[in-house]
Amino acid sequence: MEENNMVIVFTITLFIIVLTMIFVYVIFIQKKTTLLIRQKEKDMRFEKELATSQIEMKEQTLNYIGQELHDDLGQKLSVVRLRQNQLIAKMKDSEKEELIELNELLGECIQDIRDLSKTLITEQVIHFGLIESLEREINKIRKLRLLKIELITQKHDIDISPKHGLILFRIIQESINNILKHSRAKNVSIELEDGQQMLSIKINDNGKGFDTQTVKDGSGLKNMELRAKIIHAEFSIRSEIDKGTQTSIIYYKNQP
Repeated sequence: MEENNMVIVFTITLFIIVLTMIFVYVIFIQKKTTLLIRQKEKDMRFEKELATSQIEMKEQTLNYIGQELHDDLGQKLSVVRLRQNQLIAKMKDSEKEELIELNELLGECIQDIRDLSKTLITEQVIHFGLIESLEREINKIRKLRLLKIELITQKHDIDISPKHGLILFRIIQESINNILKHSRAKNVSIELEDGQQMLSIKINDNGKGFDTQTVKDGSGLKNMELRAKIIHAEFSIRSEIDKGTQTSIIYYKNQP
């Protein structure tokens, strides 16, 4: 009986020790997991703040460039055109023709600079809204006559935050610039589908395409992904050699 009691006591003691060790291990794992989660959240907050700062710096730079184009270069060219008009008025009819052509070309340059400055200045984009800003950008590209580009949308006004609308515009603008620089495309379509919960944007081109596995950080892709991350949007790009490229952006309206 005494031996049996000792065995029972030993077994119970061992069982208690094992349970205690398991309990301590579980608490350790929980604390470690909590610390890892907190560290990850801290890293994510830092990355978001860093990305936001980078975006704000780029927007400030674009604002400065746009303002300088409008106020400095645009004004100087306007003065040149005014002086040229004065000279044309004093010339004989036989001498006016070439200068009139140059005057018209100068006028087009001034208008292009003004349009470009409006596109670059953040306040202008926020004021016009996403759709009108895209229409202005597309009209500017059509003047180049390098490709056919169309905007497909059922709504002219999209109910989203102006700042988020600006970031979406910059992503689309970057995508168009990539198409112009690298794709050799002849046709481009930008399709916006506005729903109650989300806004879907698809940019398609029939260019030469590229290997998405080898081109990850180049051609402005990193910049577009960074901007999408700021507004919690899903960004993806599909492309095949000689089969064109499709860029997709899914923006969720109910932001946390």
